[in-house]
Amino acid sequence: MASMTQERFEAYAEAFGGDVSRWPAEAREAAALLMAEQPAMTNGALARAGRLDAALDAWRTAPAGATLIGRILDTAPRSRRGWRLWLSPAVLGAGLAAACAAGVIVGVQLSDRASDASEVAVANTLSAVSSPSLDLGEGA
Repeated sequence: MASMTQERFEAYAEAFGGDVSRWPAEAREAAALLMAEQPAMTNGALARAGRLDAALDAWRTAPAGATLIGRILDTAPRSRRGWRLWLSPAVLGAGLAAACAAGVIVGVQLSDRASDASEVAVANTLSAVSSPSLDLGEGA
C-alpha cells in the first residue's frame, strides 16, 4: 500500500467528494491513515469537498419550455430516408428468398444422388449375399 500525501488526499477529495467511502478501494486505507495522522488538514479538505457535494446535489435545472423544444425540433435535420425505408426490407426479403431457393435446389440434387447411391449399395449388397460363390464360413 502506498502512503498518501496531502496533495494526493486533496486531489481525491476534489475528484470523489467528501465521503471517503465513495473513494476507490485502494485509496481508502491510505486515506484513513493520513486522516489519523493529520486530522486538521484532512477534515478541512473533506469539509470543502462535502460543501461542493451538497451544492451539486441541490442543483436542479429548469425544464425546457415548449418554445425551446419547438425551436430545437424546427432546426433539427430532416430525415431523407423516404424511398430507402422500403428498400432495406425488400432487399433483405429478396436475399432470404434467393437463399431459400438455392437451398431447395441443392437439397433436391443431393437427395437424388444420395438415393441413386443408396440403391446401388443395396443392389451390390443383395447380389453379394445371393451369390453362390459367397463363402459364409459354413462347413469350414
